[in-house]
Amino acid sequence: MAKKLNSVLGIDIGSRSIKVAEIRGQVNQPVVSALGMIDTPEGAVDHTGVFNPEAVSAALKQVCSESGVSVSQAVVSVAGQASVLVRTLEVPRMSDAELSEHMQWEISRNIPFAESTVVSDFKPLEDEDPSSQNMDVVMAISPQSAIDTLVACVKKAGKSLHAIDVEPLSFARSLQVTQEQADKQVVCVIDVGHKTTAINIYRGTKLVMPRQVPIGGEMFTTAIADALMMPAKEAENLKVTRAEIPEGVGAVPASPETQQFTPYNPFADPVPAASEPPSSDPAASSTPATVADPETLRIYNAMASVLDEFTTEVRRSIDYFRSKGGDVNKILLCGGGARLKGLPEFLERSLGLSCEMYDPMKKISLNAKKVTPDFVAEHAQEFAVAVGNGLHIFF
Repeated sequence: MAKKLNSVLGIDIGSRSIKVAEIRGQVNQPVVSALGMIDTPEGAVDHTGVFNPEAVSAALKQVCSESGVSVSQAVVSVAGQASVLVRTLEVPRMSDAELSEHMQWEISRNIPFAESTVVSDFKPLEDEDPSSQNMDVVMAISPQSAIDTLVACVKKAGKSLHAIDVEPLSFARSLQVTQEQADKQVVCVIDVGHKTTAINIYRGTKLVMPRQVPIGGEMFTTAIADALMMPAKEAENLKVTRAEIPEGVGAVPASPETQQFTPYNPFADPVPAASEPPSSDPAASSTPATVADPETLRIYNAMASVLDEFTTEVRRSIDYFRSKGGDVNKILLCGGGARLKGLPEFLERSLGLSCEMYDPMKKISLNAKKVTPDFVAEHAQEFAVAVGNGLHIFF
């Protein structure tokens, strides 16, 4: 039997930054005892996952040292569109032995990778209706090479790997700690990363729909760089310091009673949209009539097309969930890309749903000597995955 840990290091290796959160259990309550973030070495991680394990392990070792991490056991999540597939399935209710046999068949027919050697796992989700004829199961599939790379990164950084997890389940653990779930609200957690965005829908803390789209903060930066003809580093700095979605931008959707939802399947191959002539109706434009700051409008116009594409993908995910009989109560935003000023308000206006920044530190005590309250306040939403990985020991 594996020894139950009372402390662990949660690791989140992103294409823009590497985050670590040391979690300890004190009287069965989670306490963050160390928190750190470091830039990911350029080119070391892309949308496929870890590309340069030597550079990543060196950065991971550095951030652990600088943030005062002392525990040796770590939990890391595998990420990247070419590194992991996570799906929820509804299957007939069956025994454990029957489910194991059935899921091997499901996994074999869902492998999307060129690499034939894979690592897979599955888990039945919370049973909301024991009398139901069906049950929900989450499955994860990853190429063996992606797992081997993660193991090497953690080992070279001087840590022992306790578990490898997937980001949608890391968020589920975080939600179970931070959110009031007595009413089983359905929330859409949008994690805006550097290269990709995860759009995961949860009923209470139960994962009901995971999805990842290839749109992230880097696309906003590239759009600004191209439109304003400046280097990428300058555009990134402009995005972080000056970019803002002006107040009033964002169309108000039709009411739920009259709005028609197209049963779009976000997991199917993309179909090119038919071109449409530009609308002559000024009310259809997403550009506000007046904006006090011309520079704000200039930057917004540079990234407006990417913002529209991003919003469309979120809307499609929610509409697809609605077409299956569900609904969403609110949106929670996290990730470094979610720091774009005005994004929560814009999504709220555009989608007609309450939208707020997600704080993974809510209801979790902080006792980290090498981190300031200002740092936590500014970067809390970027630690959702790292904290969720650290909470592994409580579930």
